[in-house]
Amino acid sequence: MTVESALKPFRILAYVVGVMLLVLVACIVLRYGFDISGPSRVVSPIHGFLYMLYLVAAMNLGMKARWSWPYIVGVMLAGTVPLLSFVFERKVTRRVEAELAAA
Repeated sequence: MTVESALKPFRILAYVVGVMLLVLVACIVLRYGFDISGPSRVVSPIHGFLYMLYLVAAMNLGMKARWSWPYIVGVMLAGTVPLLSFVFERKVTRRVEAELAAA
């Protein structure tokens, strides 16, 4: 698998995890603000599973692109902050495309 083929799953999962994190935040507001716990019981494990897939995709891309460990960890942690996965997806895509163009 090449860097190009590792980029696509990362991009997809970055968007999916970002959207799911926003949904999870809304569910947490419902749970603790309005005492409606049903949605968070469904969304939490789904988000957790998808985040694990995101971690694998980020690690796979980082290893293939030969990034430094601090950068890989930063990309992985971007999935824990609402909206940050969208920002990092663009940043990572530009970086990978620039590296591919230079090679």
